[in-house]
Amino acid sequence: MAEPTTAPADPSTPDLTPYGPLPTGGTVRPMTRWGTPVMHAPQQPVTSYDEELRSLVADMVATMYAADGVGLAACQIGVDRAVFVFDCPDAEGRRVAGVVCNPDVSVPEGAGRHLDEDEEGCLSYPGAFVTCARPDVATVVGQGLDGQEVTFTGDGLLARCLQHETDHTLGTVFGDRLPTKARKKLTKAHDKAAEEYPLTWPA
Repeated sequence: MAEPTTAPADPSTPDLTPYGPLPTGGTVRPMTRWGTPVMHAPQQPVTSYDEELRSLVADMVATMYAADGVGLAACQIGVDRAVFVFDCPDAEGRRVAGVVCNPDVSVPEGAGRHLDEDEEGCLSYPGAFVTCARPDVATVVGQGLDGQEVTFTGDGLLARCLQHETDHTLGTVFGDRLPTKARKKLTKAHDKAAEEYPLTWPA
């Protein structure tokens, strides 16, 4: 997910990494764009927690930071695998970082459900942000790099990020959630910024 205001700080210093630090040493890859088939189909589940997965995740982390993003799913570097990484601030500004394989997200229902009508952007449709209403609290469960069960709950931008990245593993981009007028506004902003984001970006 793209950050609509400021980029993350030094990638070595997230405030909270409850399941260990993000892997380092990866290679920055070009960003896969909306319209590519892998972006619009449910991703294959992660079944092996091995060095191949760790290497993929390291590349995802490197690419996320190079693009000044706060979250990135495997499909965004062209890989059909249900896993995402994130380093994203919550409502209090605390940066939380982690890896989630096979994510399942839940949000409040009924009286406890409140929508955050803030701007959202996607690294796979760079340079464009529009308002996208989402629940202001979200919890995601899944597996970490070693197959252990992981749970992350967030509010603020972190809640939006957990929902956005889980959507990617289901083949949904946030543009799919927009009404026609907002989608046209997003497309116009993206097209205007296109020259700033060549197909090799951010590699």
